[in-house]
Amino acid sequence: MDGYDFVLIAFALPHIREAFGLSLPEAATLVSAAFISRWLGGLVLGAVGDRYGRKPAMIMSIFMFAFGSIAMAFAPGFWTLFVLRLLIGFAMAGEYSASATYVIESWPKHMRNKASGFLLSGYAFGVILAAQVDKYLYPWVESWHPGWGWRALFLTGVIPVVLAIYMRKRLPEADDWVEAKQKASQSSETRDAVTILFKGKYATVNVIATIVAAACLVFIFAVPSTPSWIVVLLYIVSLAVFVAFMTQFDPRRWVIGVAIMITIFAAFMYTWPIQGLLPTYLKSVGFNESTVTSIVSFAGLGNACGYIVAGFAGDRFGMRKWFVISLVISQTIVFPLFNMGGSAVILVSILLFFNQMFGQGISGLTPKWVSSYFPIEQRAAGLGFAYNVGALGGAVGPLLGAHLAKSYGFGMALAILSVGFAAIVALSIGLNIPKQLQKLVNKDAVRPQDGDDDIIDEA
Repeated sequence: MDGYDFVLIAFALPHIREAFGLSLPEAATLVSAAFISRWLGGLVLGAVGDRYGRKPAMIMSIFMFAFGSIAMAFAPGFWTLFVLRLLIGFAMAGEYSASATYVIESWPKHMRNKASGFLLSGYAFGVILAAQVDKYLYPWVESWHPGWGWRALFLTGVIPVVLAIYMRKRLPEADDWVEAKQKASQSSETRDAVTILFKGKYATVNVIATIVAAACLVFIFAVPSTPSWIVVLLYIVSLAVFVAFMTQFDPRRWVIGVAIMITIFAAFMYTWPIQGLLPTYLKSVGFNESTVTSIVSFAGLGNACGYIVAGFAGDRFGMRKWFVISLVISQTIVFPLFNMGGSAVILVSILLFFNQMFGQGISGLTPKWVSSYFPIEQRAAGLGFAYNVGALGGAVGPLLGAHLAKSYGFGMALAILSVGFAAIVALSIGLNIPKQLQKLVNKDAVRPQDGDDDIIDEA
């Protein structure tokens, strides 16, 4: 759903802008809106998954996504669209945490890198599907009902409802979650994230903090005229809220959660500027519209292949080892790739294919890597919150890339961001920095499974 929505809103944006007379910054906020609410969706719906099961959380998320998508087709104006995009971001984060934990906990332990890779390959195939839906559905609907082409794109959100109904009837609950629930004492205290944060002694403060963090992100990403110094201040306030929540969620192991947030943020910072600005870069070096579409599609195929390769290679060589190898391969391609002109179509396409295969495709192992740091009873919320706070890098990266491009040019800006932040990810995962930091802060709280290549949880 993530990949499908990302491309669908990108294709629909020019038509939405024309329909409601929006400026370019106003239209862009409809993309950023999904990032504003993702952290909260990962936390709340992740808590549902931890308490009631991965399957109910997944179904609930899909229904929320479908409602938001269908409602967008009938939106009367900008602010309705903005609110619905917040809902969709909330739902996507919950779907990610629930589906990731479900798949990881349902596959045999020795095949969980493959499971993680197959799961993330859905993103790439969602991108391909959305492109085809736009290519055929939009002109067909527009031909007999002008102005409704872009609205029809979002009506396809009804399809996940059918999937959710099927899942409710046919899909069993995740094996690890069921086993953990059976072992848990009936009298044990409920420790899901919502109970900890919003029903404890700091409940009122945390509700206020949630509102403040959400307001900060709205001003950062939805109000383009906000002065730079205020944006920096709002970032600091938001970060303080996220760290405070992670500290309450797991007081003994909060440093691991924060380290994961930073690593995921860096991962989005090296991948999303290329994804978001690649068409603009290719046009700037002289490729025409048709050639750009073909190159980007071929790169997307490399992305899809990369997820599968990551799953098999992770099981063969080890999750963390392959993460580092794959990133090194991808970054050796970056500078040659972004220093070519607009004449070497075939060479650029090949380099982009392998850059996406090894650079973006390796993120197929991310769900397993993050899951390894959280016990089953906290896994969905921990993964959902930490990952989706880090995912804010997806909103920051393209903006920073566009800013650097003014001084260094598009190609060099993308190369700098890619190599710099990929190095941070490689070091963090390769050296198991979250676990090392946890040893410094509280070594008694370290788990053998933290960042382990073979075992997610034996508890």
